[in-house]
Amino acid sequence: MESSLQIWLSKSLVSCWREALAEGIGTFILVFAGTGAVMANYLSEGAITHIGISFVFGAVVAALIYSLGHISDAHFNPAVTLAFWSSGFFSKKRVLPYILGQLMGAIAASTLLLISLGRVANLGATIPLNGNWLQSLVLEFVLTFILMFVILGSGLDRRAHIGFAGLAIGLTVGMEAAFMGPITGASMNPARSFGPALVGGIWQHHWVYWVAPILGAQLAVIVYRQLSYGFRDFQE
Repeated sequence: MESSLQIWLSKSLVSCWREALAEGIGTFILVFAGTGAVMANYLSEGAITHIGISFVFGAVVAALIYSLGHISDAHFNPAVTLAFWSSGFFSKKRVLPYILGQLMGAIAASTLLLISLGRVANLGATIPLNGNWLQSLVLEFVLTFILMFVILGSGLDRRAHIGFAGLAIGLTVGMEAAFMGPITGASMNPARSFGPALVGGIWQHHWVYWVAPILGAQLAVIVYRQLSYGFRDFQE
């Protein structure tokens, strides 16, 4: 069984190694810039500010979509990858390589930040405010639903204005980080939460940042499927 899995994974990686590498690089940049802003804000005694951190997250997502979207479709998020797969717009054999690439990129970014900035600000880890995991579970679910809804509407629906997906998605990330970041960390992305958690050993209610984003993204797929006549309005 293990040998068969290794063979299947090897074949999958060979078939899409460029795309998986792009996902790893993109997620590295996302986590390095975003959580790096959190850590630099702590070290500079608030010079960046919460709104500044939110801007960094939104800006880096927009930049990565425009720079890597033509290579890997710019997921940088396991919840997004799984949502694209369940919607029928992404091959099953690419799911695991993409997610592995995303996780490795996040781990590499958090490791470099630990080495260069030290163990400060929990390495930008996402932790529910006051340990209220249920509150964060609900809010992260809704935040990721909104994000995935915007991704589908601006990036895949052929009725959308061409060329604005990166801007729309980046603004959504920045907006959600601005108004809900102090409560949940506004992760919306298991990989973004996993890197700091693993490197920093910070696992408090970490499962929330896997379950809520994945389920929220899946609901967005279900809802948008209805709005687009079973995805018939989507580009092939």
